[in-house]
Amino acid sequence: MAEPMLSMARQITLLQPARLEIGAGAVGRLGQWAEPYTRIFVVAMAPTVGFLERIGLSGNIETYIDLPPEPDLPAVEAAIAAARAFRPDLVIGLGGGSVMDVAKLVAVLWDSEQTVPDVVGVGKITGRRTALAQVPTTSGTGSEAGIRALVTHPETLAKMAVESHFMLADIAVLDPELTYSVPPAVTAATGVDALAHCVESFTNVKAHPLIDGYANLGISLVGRYLARAVADGEDTEARAGMMLASYYGGLCLGPVNTAGGHALAYPLGTRLKLPHGLANAIIFPHILAFNAPERPDKTAAVASSLGLTARHGQDILADAMEWCRQLGIEMRLSRHGAEEQDLSVWAEEAFAIKRLIDNNPRALGVEDILTIYRSAL
Repeated sequence: MAEPMLSMARQITLLQPARLEIGAGAVGRLGQWAEPYTRIFVVAMAPTVGFLERIGLSGNIETYIDLPPEPDLPAVEAAIAAARAFRPDLVIGLGGGSVMDVAKLVAVLWDSEQTVPDVVGVGKITGRRTALAQVPTTSGTGSEAGIRALVTHPETLAKMAVESHFMLADIAVLDPELTYSVPPAVTAATGVDALAHCVESFTNVKAHPLIDGYANLGISLVGRYLARAVADGEDTEARAGMMLASYYGGLCLGPVNTAGGHALAYPLGTRLKLPHGLANAIIFPHILAFNAPERPDKTAAVASSLGLTARHGQDILADAMEWCRQLGIEMRLSRHGAEEQDLSVWAEEAFAIKRLIDNNPRALGVEDILTIYRSAL
């Protein structure tokens, strides 16, 4: 099947942080950049707050670490309230994707009359007067590059997405030394999440040649460096390669976004409490194989970058599954607590995420999703 031609004429907008610092020890440059700011609110988590010393900040510093792994609305509102009491002129996100998402929302809402429910959707934030710096300590979400934040609704457990150019960081710092302590299992899962961002953007119905360039770079970096980063957490070159792959994935999300894979992963996070990266890693081979008939050339390019021999159908599913298993990822949903009777409800929930389902290159119905979940069980 011939793949559709990409239109150079279609309008897209690509936003990036105004300044990017990358390399071993780069986090020290943030202290110099932050010198004009006197009240600094740092959003972190217990495992990452210790990196604060490496930044070398001066002034009045408040740290906030009271966040669950997948922050829900009350958790985000509590962080905003803490910032409101402190009145920062700079907010720093120091951690993984959830931490950086919360930092974005804190920066735009602490001094605003708007609330999180007010700004769910696209372009609803009215402005930002507080500086924002993002310092990832994992390689997966690419949140430091993007303009979206996700918050879990406490009652429905659905992900509420906020998108605004006002949440773009003024500076992002990619320091591979901050990822040395990430365990192999987390390195593997978050690395496949970065890969999924690139692959889903690359094969998306909204794909664009400009974004394809970043997606291809990210896919190639994952193929070259993820196994090395898993095997040796202090392989600085591999860690730096994965940070860049994650950043490229984040760039892809703004103009194009993800597709069916992420829609299927979200119920696994909210229902099974799986980390976001692990949920996407489990789904990745299945959605790659499902979409292969609609994107044969691009699927072949992905397979080549990852060193897979198969190019389509059940063969590429088996090859991609084995590739993930060799990274140490437990790929069976049943081993994570899923049961057959759960799957139909999750399929309905995934199908309802139309902002992503509609991006998928091959139509994904509820029965298709249920089939994939059963295959992953």
